[in-house]
Amino acid sequence: MHIRSIETIAVTIPLVKPFKTALRTVHTADAVYVKVTCDNGLVGWGEAVPTHVITGDSVGSITYAIEEVIAPQLIGLDIRQREVVFHTLSRSIVRNTSAKAAVDMAIYDLFGQLAGVPLYQLLGGFRQAIDTDFTVSVSDCVEMADDAERYVANSFNVLKVKVGIGKISEDIARIRAIRQRVGGAPKIRLDANQGWQPKEAVRAIRLLEDAGLDIELIEQPVLADDIEGLKYVTDNTLTPIMADESVFSARDALRVLQLRAADLINIKLMKSGGIHRALTINTLAQSYGVECMVGSMIETKLGVTAAAHFAASQPNVTRFDLDAPLMLAQDIIAGGIVYEGRTIHLPKTPGLGLDARRMELIGKEAEGSEHVVLCGPGSDDVDVTRIC
Repeated sequence: MHIRSIETIAVTIPLVKPFKTALRTVHTADAVYVKVTCDNGLVGWGEAVPTHVITGDSVGSITYAIEEVIAPQLIGLDIRQREVVFHTLSRSIVRNTSAKAAVDMAIYDLFGQLAGVPLYQLLGGFRQAIDTDFTVSVSDCVEMADDAERYVANSFNVLKVKVGIGKISEDIARIRAIRQRVGGAPKIRLDANQGWQPKEAVRAIRLLEDAGLDIELIEQPVLADDIEGLKYVTDNTLTPIMADESVFSARDALRVLQLRAADLINIKLMKSGGIHRALTINTLAQSYGVECMVGSMIETKLGVTAAAHFAASQPNVTRFDLDAPLMLAQDIIAGGIVYEGRTIHLPKTPGLGLDARRMELIGKEAEGSEHVVLCGPGSDDVDVTRIC
């Protein structure tokens, strides 16, 4: 079962509303789909997203890395020699974790199809469904409270609230407004996206604790490379601290774990370079008694389906931040995960569980074009516009 071809398709889908964090404001979901075809006709799919301020990747760099660097080294390999494939993928190019993640997903999709089982079962099969939080992007107090109230009304009982912009007093006012609007029942976790300095973070978290706002955890309060600062915050606050941008690789995770610099780790496939490396990070964390969350960037349902398979398969993954597809104006992916309020149901069909016909239609529409932009509502046929 040898890899015959690796192709890319660039896709853009508008968001329902702009997504704002301490690092960026996003209006569209840009992605590069990857199609890996084997000589027996099986096709696997993956997704990479350009997150300039976190991974440093762009649509152009992802496409080039896959087509010009990774593909020539993987074509001809037998996917049944999995360690050969992943060793080659890992060493094919430095960094470029998003590009590697997309190819990794496609290969795991093929593994599941070859075995005839859904991927989450192949990886461990711990759960058949998971519950995601919903993210409240940063804005003024009233808009954030309105958004939070709407998400809770739609069954979401965990809110991930973006902070880290402006003064600490403004962040606290935002959280207070949300808590007053939604009450005490929903869990609230905060994501500062590296927006605070260590001492500033400690002050902010202690004020939140003293105010009785009942925060479940604080994600990445300080700069990604400031592991000592991350440890300082962890050591000087009662609220659990989660490392996100500080952990891309297993080596990053090991440093955080050995220093006890964080209480939790957020694993994202775009950072780890795919499922293969994510499994290693999770196993390391589990060996230190540290639980993990699985999150995503602003991805379509293709990439989030792969993340959900990984997340559902592992008992040490106890938190889930996989709401990105719900932020998109439209969904061009048939098959894969199914959302029922906050609950994500894993597909019962082999591999990632994507609809092969729909994916092939996307591929055909993209032939001869440089980009695909969704321009109409989802239907049995894919409605896209070519931009050459």
